[in-house]
Amino acid sequence: MIKLMKYLKRSAGYIMLIIALLFLQAYCDLSLPNYTSNIINVGIQQNGIEDSVPEKIRKTSMDSLKLFMEEDDAKTVDGFYEEEGDDLVLKDKISKEDREELNDIFGKPMVIVSTLTSDSEESKAVLAKMGIPEGIDPLAALSQMPAEALAAVKEQVGEKIDKMQESIITQAGVSYVRAEYEAMGEDVDAIQMDYMKSTGIRMVLMALVTMMAAVCVVFLSSRVAASMGHDLRGLVYNKVIGFSSREYHKFSTASLITRCTNDIQQIQQVMAMMFRIVLYAPILGIGGVIRVLQRDSSMTWILGVAIVLIMAFMGLLFRIAMPKFTALQTMVDKLNLVTREILTGIPVIRAFSREKHEEERFEDANITLTKTNLFVNRCMTFMMPVMMLIMNAVSVLTIYSGSYAVDSGSMQVGDVMAFIQYAMQIIMSFLMITAMSIMLPRANVSARRINEVIETEVSVQDPEDPVQPSQDVKGTVEFDHVSFAYPEAGENVITDISFKAEKGETVAIIGSTGSGKSTLINLIPRFYDATEGSVKVDGVDVRKMTQKDVRDRIGYVPQKGVLFSGTIDSNIRYGKTEISEDAVKKAAGVAQATEFIDTKPERYKTPIAQGGSNVSGGQKQRLSIARAIAKDPEIFIFDDSFSALDFKTDSTLRKALKEHTKEATTIIVAQRISTILNADKILVLDDGHMAGIGSHKELMKSCEVYRQIAMSQLSEEELA
Repeated sequence: MIKLMKYLKRSAGYIMLIIALLFLQAYCDLSLPNYTSNIINVGIQQNGIEDSVPEKIRKTSMDSLKLFMEEDDAKTVDGFYEEEGDDLVLKDKISKEDREELNDIFGKPMVIVSTLTSDSEESKAVLAKMGIPEGIDPLAALSQMPAEALAAVKEQVGEKIDKMQESIITQAGVSYVRAEYEAMGEDVDAIQMDYMKSTGIRMVLMALVTMMAAVCVVFLSSRVAASMGHDLRGLVYNKVIGFSSREYHKFSTASLITRCTNDIQQIQQVMAMMFRIVLYAPILGIGGVIRVLQRDSSMTWILGVAIVLIMAFMGLLFRIAMPKFTALQTMVDKLNLVTREILTGIPVIRAFSREKHEEERFEDANITLTKTNLFVNRCMTFMMPVMMLIMNAVSVLTIYSGSYAVDSGSMQVGDVMAFIQYAMQIIMSFLMITAMSIMLPRANVSARRINEVIETEVSVQDPEDPVQPSQDVKGTVEFDHVSFAYPEAGENVITDISFKAEKGETVAIIGSTGSGKSTLINLIPRFYDATEGSVKVDGVDVRKMTQKDVRDRIGYVPQKGVLFSGTIDSNIRYGKTEISEDAVKKAAGVAQATEFIDTKPERYKTPIAQGGSNVSGGQKQRLSIARAIAKDPEIFIFDDSFSALDFKTDSTLRKALKEHTKEATTIIVAQRISTILNADKILVLDDGHMAGIGSHKELMKSCEVYRQIAMSQLSEEELA
């Protein structure tokens, strides 16, 4: 999978934008629990008052608070407030750090003043201990005390406050500020509503930003994935098109189709989800852990336990399911292969009444794939319930542990709620990665299969410095001591073949089945390269020419006529699209194809189905011959291309062909002696060796193999 990442270079800009959007989305998602906590802690519990720092305070109240401040702290406070009549107002420009410092300064004095001015029994006991009788303003009395006595009082009261939790001190300070606002005639309910509205609006905006970022990430991820799928399909297709016959034998056709379609589709789907999930999950998870540690680390052990349980469960699950993931694509290959064989061989299957056998063969492949898919899916059905169990257990454990923390004053209710939300986000990030883990192994197998095709070294390569044949030499084909063995075969298919076909000559190749006739002519257009010796076209070794240059000089008609979906006209023009209509008709006439073309209503515009399934074998061969003629090459190669023609059509076609190709070199692979009697040279192959070469009369005298073939097909009178 990693090797295929290099094909994302074209989308690097989009990927950077996706990553930036994911960070923005994670930031907004991770901010929402904090806002929820603030609504509960500040908006509801503290009436919208954030901390112990009053925005406005009476001078008398400030003087009372300063009684319990250190001298440096009092000076610090004075620096942040300015007079406005009988009140002091907090300056506008104040940083977050300064506010936190003021909160620490105000907290303790506010607790002391609140304690001393309350009507509680505890307050009365403290005042009695200090010798202040009931009915006298304790703050006024304290202000008249000598500095040493006041310091002693501060120390006495402060010892008890120092043992309090910071959150309790802040809550007491907030209560003091609220009471001060009420005393000044401020609308405390309006302050609370303003805070709730502003926080709520920020939450909605954060949610909208999250939504927009998520939509953009999905859009861009789909675009990047589609672009990668397009590039991979093009890359694999171009690679396969460049394969020689040797590489086609390495990969089956069914496997190549699966790799070009299903495998690349798997990669594309995973890539689209990878940016949305695989990249986002770690950002969200790590961000959630950082936020939890910043707020309160006392309950992080709950997250640790949950993560360990998740990892252990997933490790066990994938240890069981992973081998099956790897086997899935191979099974898809096998099913495709069986399906393709059955569909292409339906006439033969019906002719031999083997429908039942083929149904069983298909069912075997289908059941194997189905059972594997079911096993994998059954394993994965445990994933979601277990994850939900862990998530719910974390919620229960957090509430249980958090309730004690709230009771002791070490946490607030909003903090517990925020912790639960962060815990859900962290576990959800693991859940997202787990969900992707279902697709990743299969995609990884697909990636390896695609990479295998891409990295396959093509055996037939163009030379770095191609040689151009001389313009004076055209239409010659020469085999110079040529031998060839298929890859990994133990012996040669053809051995030490030497002959030369001059311009205008007709050279026929004949021999028994399996003697190497088709293999021999496949060396000319470089479908394979000779393992020994050299094949020369126009005086130049074909390995020193580009494949295009060699093939542009050749009109090739294969043993099995191959047509492409389109029309009769487009198939004839296939080798040379720019020719005129007259040239198309002339080629069809030479190939004796006009007799059936003219009978069709649309004539040359008649549609041809895929593979030429709507025309007969003989018609297919004639159109294939017309295609080669229309190209007007200097060398014609006919690989037993007249086998589906009747004797009359064969005879007429050869006469027309001989007249049309008199300036070109013609190489014919034939099975019937009658079709090659008039060839300039006849090459006889016997088990890959050259048994003889010469004209018909010469071979009848000098070549026993040829004489036996001739006598098995023709009578004494016909041979004479």
